[in-house]
Amino acid sequence: MIWHRIASFILKNRIVLLVAVLLGTVFMGYQARKVKLSYELAKILPVTDPDYQRYEAFKSRFGQDGSVMVLAIETDSMYQLNFFNDWYALGQKIRRIEGIKDVVSNANLVGITRDDSAHTFHVRPLISGPLTAQSGLDSLKTRIAALPFYRGLVTDSSGRAHLMAITFDQKVVNTKNRISLVRRVEAVADSFGRQHRLVSPMASPSDGTVHMSGMPYIRTEFTAKVSKEMFLFLGLAFLVTALILFYFFRSFTVVLSALAVVGVGVIWATGYIVLLGYDITLLTGLIPPLIIVIGVPNVIFLLNRYHEELNRNRSQDEALLIATEKIGETTFFANITTSIGFFVFYFTGSPLLVQFGLVSAFGIMTTYVVSLILTPIIFSYLKKPSPKQRGHLERKQVSGFLNWVDQLVRTRRTAIYTFIGILTAVSIVGALQINPIGFIVDDLPKNDPIYTDLKFIESRFKGVMPFEVSIDTKRAGRVLTPQTLTKIKLLEREFNKYGEFTRPLSLVEAVKFLYQAYRGGDPKYYALPGALELNQLASYAPQLKGAKNAGGGLAFKAYLDSTYRYTRVSFQMPDVGTVRTTQLLKELQPKADSIFNIDRATGKRVAADEEYDVHITGNSVVFTRGNDYLLKNLAESTVLAILLVSVILIILLRDVRLSLIAILPSVVPLIVTAGIMGFCGIHLKPSTILIFSIAFGISSDGTIYFITKYRDELRNQKMTLDRAVSETIRYTGISMFYTAMILFAGFAIFAASTFQGTVALGILVSITLLMGMASNLILLPAFLLTVDKWRKKRDV
Repeated sequence: MIWHRIASFILKNRIVLLVAVLLGTVFMGYQARKVKLSYELAKILPVTDPDYQRYEAFKSRFGQDGSVMVLAIETDSMYQLNFFNDWYALGQKIRRIEGIKDVVSNANLVGITRDDSAHTFHVRPLISGPLTAQSGLDSLKTRIAALPFYRGLVTDSSGRAHLMAITFDQKVVNTKNRISLVRRVEAVADSFGRQHRLVSPMASPSDGTVHMSGMPYIRTEFTAKVSKEMFLFLGLAFLVTALILFYFFRSFTVVLSALAVVGVGVIWATGYIVLLGYDITLLTGLIPPLIIVIGVPNVIFLLNRYHEELNRNRSQDEALLIATEKIGETTFFANITTSIGFFVFYFTGSPLLVQFGLVSAFGIMTTYVVSLILTPIIFSYLKKPSPKQRGHLERKQVSGFLNWVDQLVRTRRTAIYTFIGILTAVSIVGALQINPIGFIVDDLPKNDPIYTDLKFIESRFKGVMPFEVSIDTKRAGRVLTPQTLTKIKLLEREFNKYGEFTRPLSLVEAVKFLYQAYRGGDPKYYALPGALELNQLASYAPQLKGAKNAGGGLAFKAYLDSTYRYTRVSFQMPDVGTVRTTQLLKELQPKADSIFNIDRATGKRVAADEEYDVHITGNSVVFTRGNDYLLKNLAESTVLAILLVSVILIILLRDVRLSLIAILPSVVPLIVTAGIMGFCGIHLKPSTILIFSIAFGISSDGTIYFITKYRDELRNQKMTLDRAVSETIRYTGISMFYTAMILFAGFAIFAASTFQGTVALGILVSITLLMGMASNLILLPAFLLTVDKWRKKRDV
């Protein structure tokens, strides 16, 4: 038999295998030292997705849309001389930080004046330095109020909240340097806040910091939390498993050996991240502690079988051989099912989940191989455990529980089925109440500074999440035609009907700003001029004619490509959630298409050579599309996991009907978990939908453990089915109970996360696995006995 030969090979070639594992671990450890954090946005959509391709094309033309960090304060002192000069100085300090491209606030705005003698416009700062008199500041306030271009951008409608927008250099936005850059901005902003004792109504009296948000800031804080929590969870996983192992086995040798084995698995899994060219993300950062929690059961099952064989008066060598042979087969199929729970993420096509799935699957199977090799080798060199050390197999509490389970399965199967039926029905009702919705920062607790600062800024300035309209006019130079500019104005007017959006930034707004200056600065001329006046305006601003390298200080490249074929309209919006964003997309995309491609006079679509390509994109859109994509594909992945595990059970049992019945104990906990989510108001989002395929893959381990032991008792021990079920509950039940406790506590450590999605993942997977253990110990043997009873009746 193949597993007997594998066990013999391991025990006969201990030195060679130890050296091989050691050398491999040294190599993978060297690779693991190179692991680094990801500083880019999580890539959820596959590269073939049209929305992803449009967004990448948009960034290649106009740069990263999420490159602005904002500072916001609320005060009545802004236009007092000392305070304003300090605010001005803050902007200057930030601007001098290497990696900062631009800073915009009410202390460094520019104005435009018309110069008829030079037939051009001059763009100059409204102030050139700190002001020396209150009268000058009062005059500045009046001048800003007369410039509608800035209305709502740097000061809210009440005049109390003020915003400073800090644009990062595109070269540092997605690199490690972004962290130090954000920290330097934080330092000078906090210093300003403390100096002026700024207190927000949403903050505690001791809070003197400035409110900070924007995608660079949010991403930096998320990255820092991921880095911190990866090490936190790794330490907690080692500690929790060590304590539980010691409680069960009462042996430091067992604890150290088990942790050494899974520690090797962690090194290999981290090495895989580097070798596959991946970085640490919110998901891949969970892999090392997961490897510990999932890998320890391999050692537990092998040691329990080893001790069980010793209790049957086997010699140490013989007991190790049998344990390695029997448990090697059992844990092989169990680890395969666990790996399936992760590997199915590969089929989503999402880079984020593909990385998580591949590394997890490789890490789990590697840890299995390492545990199969190292565990028997380590214990072959150690003294034979004494009867006292093997006493955990007869622990009264566990044995009493398993005896109760055996009795329950034999005498109360109808009650079991009734209870499960009612529980499943109630859970389905709860599952129907699940709300599939995601927010960019909803993984953070409501009292987290990132969340509270974002909500403060949203309440005053609507939001900081980019929402972009990309326009392809199909011909070079067409952007600057009156026809295109008029269509952009109509688009902006349509968006203005929705309360979620800030005022737009676009080429049209720039033209309106120029026209106001052209007409002497009167705010009533902040409007898009007609075709004739647009031509006259362009004589002062050659850029409006498509002239390259035109002087005058006017720059439009942020909203125009070099061919004058493409342009953009930029909005900001609050973090309204994927449901509302999807609704906005469904309403606004057809309206945008209609504005640009439907002839308003005839109501018919324009000719093909007159069409525009108009698409809504940006961070908010890509996040929403990615969320919807994951919900769809992860549901399919869970179904795929169930099908693949069913195939493994069919191979093991060689009975299709019985295999399908055996899969139910691992499915019922998923339904109950979905019910809990519905009743508790836990949203269905990428972080929580991961629960189902992961929990199914792990809880189906119990099914495999039970089925292989049950089959072994029938095949090799020549027992009756009834007796085989009882023996399986008694012996495999101990290991299943131990591993369930390890897995429950191991996943529960994720409740220490600051990310609410990770907390939900940990708690719900823990609950699901505990239910999975109970289901495999009670429902599965009940099914086996019921099927046997039906067959006997049929054969009579």
